[in-house]
Amino acid sequence: IMPYISAAIIIQLVGSVSTSIKKLKEEGPTGQQKIQDWTRRLTVVLCIIQAVMWLGYISGNGLVYQQWANNPIWWIMATTALTAGTVFLMWIGEQIDRYGIGNGASMIIMAGILAGMPGAISWVIGNFDPSDSSKMDYAGLLLLVGGFVLVCAGSVLITVAQRRIPIQQAKQMRGRRMFGGARNYLPLRVNHGGVMPIIFASSLLIFPSLFFGWLSNVFPGSSFWATMAEEFRSGNGFLYVVTYIAMVYFFAYFWTTVQFQPKEMANSLRDNGSFIPGLRPGKRTADYLEKVMTRITYVGAGFLAFIAIVPQVIAATLEIPIFVSSFLGGTGLLIVVSVGLDLVQRIESNLIMRNYGGFLGPEGGGRIKGAYM
Repeated sequence: IMPYISAAIIIQLVGSVSTSIKKLKEEGPTGQQKIQDWTRRLTVVLCIIQAVMWLGYISGNGLVYQQWANNPIWWIMATTALTAGTVFLMWIGEQIDRYGIGNGASMIIMAGILAGMPGAISWVIGNFDPSDSSKMDYAGLLLLVGGFVLVCAGSVLITVAQRRIPIQQAKQMRGRRMFGGARNYLPLRVNHGGVMPIIFASSLLIFPSLFFGWLSNVFPGSSFWATMAEEFRSGNGFLYVVTYIAMVYFFAYFWTTVQFQPKEMANSLRDNGSFIPGLRPGKRTADYLEKVMTRITYVGAGFLAFIAIVPQVIAATLEIPIFVSSFLGGTGLLIVVSVGLDLVQRIESNLIMRNYGGFLGPEGGGRIKGAYM
């Protein structure tokens, strides 16, 4: 599913500077359908490129597929199989978006993470032996479980955390009675991008390892490219961690810039007769909202970056495999928590709408899209 996410990232990046894509977004469902078609085609292209790089790596360096390196039929069949698998997952994700509840790509990623959790738990149980100094003792188990609870609680907290901006409705005279003047608040999410910055960064970090691995096969006499490939492939190298943190910050701000529109929000407040106390409606309100959002995004991105490197810290401290630490804290846990919370909220919303439709009766209560329960 990662080539599909990478294609969506590229379309989003191009759409932020391309006027033609911006016009398509404003056309409604028709424009969105065209953008979706472009994303599908770009997914196939990226999948073919990524498949060729991956096959070039596994067919070199003395690996098991080296005997097939000079067989063109193997290259064609393997590339076709990998591309077809990605297209099938892309289709499943779109079906979840259309008929199910939640984001299809995020649901598939969460399912892949949860599928490996039983193996991680089995490893912890099999390697827990306080009487053996070479295995995990009570302190290590307590640290592992405590870290899991803290990271899980922090993930929930940062996902639902809000900065509430007080707003007030202007008073209006209607006849002899005065209406309005009520005080409310405008919620701004601290982690506005949700889990998307982590997913974007993770999907793009696949390409450096494949690219450097391909270069190590092209230039077998140079150990530099092999070292760089292993640096990114291991997932715990210094350069990998620094690049990961930088990309998480970048995509957190990028996603906020694309999704958060302070000018439209300020105009909506003004049209509804609401304002932020102490600020004039219009440009000053928009500038204030953008300033606040920039600051809280920095905090949210910092937490995401911290979560991203937790598996490396746990693996180095407790001397456990990275696949175990990734399930008991870090990116995998954050994705599961964020997607799970979003799924629960969508289910609750659909249940409320379905009950409301039941009160309206057969004429007012039609089938709700996505409510198949």
